[in-house]
Amino acid sequence: MVAVIHLGAILLSLPVAAEWTKPLLMPALATGLIWGAPERRSPAVVLGVVALFLSWVGDVTIPWWFVVGLVFFLLAHIAYLVLFVTRLAVRRRLQWWAAAYAAWLIVLLTILGPHTGSLLIPVIAYGIVLSAMAAFASRCNRWVAWGGALFVVSDSLLAINRFLPDAGIPLADFLIMVTYIAAQTLIVWGLLRHERARVASA
Repeated sequence: MVAVIHLGAILLSLPVAAEWTKPLLMPALATGLIWGAPERRSPAVVLGVVALFLSWVGDVTIPWWFVVGLVFFLLAHIAYLVLFVTRLAVRRRLQWWAAAYAAWLIVLLTILGPHTGSLLIPVIAYGIVLSAMAAFASRCNRWVAWGGALFVVSDSLLAINRFLPDAGIPLADFLIMVTYIAAQTLIVWGLLRHERARVASA
């Protein structure tokens, strides 16, 4: 419900409503994760909540302090990466299509690099971690894999919109947020499906 109100506020150009609902998105999702988990203190759930908390801090800070927000989202992706590698993997190897993330990162940095100025190194570091997170999501169930993919889409749109504003992406703010919310929701749902299956098999 919070997500619907937030996205509606963006579409209807209601900046105050959008600003007030954005900080509620990740707490709502974290609450759903905790209450839906069969074992609330399991390492997977704890890591998921940590990633959502870091994402929430990123949501709150990035409109005002871009670099600070970028750092917290970087930490969130690291938390997800640890979660995927240590707790949610159901395949031994990355899927073949995960190589597309490395190719896309090279293309994106080639396009954006000249426009990032002093942020070039942080943007490169962020892109590497984001691509690694999405690639290792391919080892998890399909919900987590799709969540990782949509995160790449969302952050790519955000980067293009910030560093190449003349690109003129239609409904940029809406597309960034709808893919971001979908990414986080799919990862949480995939985490819950994995945990329920693990507990049931045990």
